[in-house]
Amino acid sequence: MKTQHLHWTNLLFFAAVIMAMQSCASPQKMLDRGNYDELIDLATRKLEGKKNKKAEYVMALEEAFERVTQEDMARANRLKQENRPENWDRIYDIYRSIDRRQDQVRPFLPLVDQHGIKASFRFVKVGSLLAEAKEKAAEYHYAQAQEFLRESQDNSNQFAARNAYTELERIERYYRTYREKQQMQDLALKLGRSHILLLVENNTRAIISRSLEDEIIKIGVQDMQRRWQAYYTEYREDIPFDYKVVMDLQAIDIGPSLVKEREYEESKQIKDGFDYVLDDNGNVMKDTLGNDIKVDRYTQVHAWVLETHQQKETRIAGQLQFFDLHKNRLVDSRPLAAEAIFENYAATYKGDRRALSRETKRRIGNTPIPFPTDENMLYDAVTHLKPVMKKQIERANVIL
Repeated sequence: MKTQHLHWTNLLFFAAVIMAMQSCASPQKMLDRGNYDELIDLATRKLEGKKNKKAEYVMALEEAFERVTQEDMARANRLKQENRPENWDRIYDIYRSIDRRQDQVRPFLPLVDQHGIKASFRFVKVGSLLAEAKEKAAEYHYAQAQEFLRESQDNSNQFAARNAYTELERIERYYRTYREKQQMQDLALKLGRSHILLLVENNTRAIISRSLEDEIIKIGVQDMQRRWQAYYTEYREDIPFDYKVVMDLQAIDIGPSLVKEREYEESKQIKDGFDYVLDDNGNVMKDTLGNDIKVDRYTQVHAWVLETHQQKETRIAGQLQFFDLHKNRLVDSRPLAAEAIFENYAATYKGDRRALSRETKRRIGNTPIPFPTDENMLYDAVTHLKPVMKKQIERANVIL
């Protein structure tokens, strides 16, 4: 406890030191360090709602605003001079920062300090600059998307189509609708999506029903659908399948219906009333308060238990195989298995119920029940297998 108390004391001490250091950070030091936006945030908080505005914060706001605006404009101009289309996103961000900063300062104008000195702020007309950067950035991403789509169509490159889609998404930052963006996105989705067929093959010696095969493949493909992966459980001629995932069933083990009986005795020493303590003359002895002295009487009770344990196990196993249909080869294989276990306990007893343990009492009254059929056990095993299959398919890196 003492160590924990010291730990919290140290934390509070360091927190106080940090707060003191922050409060002691003068506007001039923030200017010298180039923390212009932090200083603007600080100064506007200090000046907001104040009738007499401290000269220190008015001057700091004026100076920080001037310096950061000059730096941002110089940086934007350098990026423009590089004449690289990919720079327009960064240029747009710079102009947005200038615009946000000007909106932050504008409500304080005219800004006069406590001595009557008026601060001067030179604003940049960013409207046309933002419009130019916005258009140029959108043009760049649109051109990039066109290039990726051409590559996808010429080389059947799904990843190029996905890159095209990403470039078109970036345009939405600037324009909700833009030229043929929507049509191009639809095309990119079509070219970039992998179509995956899920199948079951029974390569065991067991004969299973078609309904059970269908049950295995019912793994909820609707919630597996992704932007770039579409799953199907039936072959369709109109779908250009890229991958085939096969649940290759290789072993089905259905255990026998086992019944084990066990008879055992349980006993317990229990309190069964009391006896008076007698003296040598046969009289009941008294304690110092005059009360009869009594001692507990114990007796041993017994019960004989007949326990019946029913058990049946079924296991289904195989390989989850991933085939690349374009290359016509197996690209991955993963072992999968699941089991279903049926168990039932029943117990009867003869003798004194008080001798039974708590666990045995829970079983008393249960009766043997009919064993599930082999088909039902297989359905239970399949129920356990499906979520494992689903998780493995969704995590498969070979299906991109």
